[in-house]
Amino acid sequence: MLRYASRSDPGRRRQANEDSAYASPRVFAVADGMGGHAHGEVASGVAVEVIGDLDRDLDPRVDLLDALSDSVTEIGHRLTTLALRNPDLKGMGSTLTALVWDGARFALGHVGDSRGYLLREGRLQQLTRDHTMVQELVDAGRITEEQAAEHPRRSLLTQALRSGESPVPDLAYLEVRPFDRYLLCSDGVTAVLGPGEVQEALAGIANPAEAAEQLIALANAGGGPDNITCVIADVLPADYAEADGEQGASWWQRLLGG
Repeated sequence: MLRYASRSDPGRRRQANEDSAYASPRVFAVADGMGGHAHGEVASGVAVEVIGDLDRDLDPRVDLLDALSDSVTEIGHRLTTLALRNPDLKGMGSTLTALVWDGARFALGHVGDSRGYLLREGRLQQLTRDHTMVQELVDAGRITEEQAAEHPRRSLLTQALRSGESPVPDLAYLEVRPFDRYLLCSDGVTAVLGPGEVQEALAGIANPAEAAEQLIALANAGGGPDNITCVIADVLPADYAEADGEQGASWWQRLLGG
């Protein structure tokens, strides 16, 4: 059983919101558009449109990782078609981080620098690797994580969903446990908040909608330099609907590792 919420905000310095999000009982996604002049909004909208198609048409006989890979390919096809019809859209693109639930585990698909996190027993784990130039420098040991956070080209993507390109998504199955909390977010969150702040916000509020709103408020308080989008999904025990009062408090303590 899942409980989830999705929230998005333009931030303090952007006029438009080029992020898009998708959240349903079994599919979750965040897409961060790029391209300016509303073109990023078009690209991220195409990404979540395709994810919505996946949700609606998902064949239970199909491997979920194959389905996510096919969705990434389809997003590229649609972006290319749009750019051919309207040259002004050439160069637009989007990130995508998505989770698909099969009732026992999540399938994860990832392209770009939006991120996925897991809060388990009070500890935060990053599930995705940024497809950025600075992350490659970190992986090669040429700069530290601290230097990467301040690098002037930290937003330069090495992979994204763009017209005319065929990125290879990172794909993985995630074995879940009751009381896990998952976060998908655009870099409007992680460009401002460190892992400790993200962990504190996720662990400090039981309601996923309120936790998402808290992350947005903290990112805006830190300057809100970019659009901010969060999708949070909690994996609940089967009897959660009956848990209230002391039972509900006990559930939350177990999520926090208490």
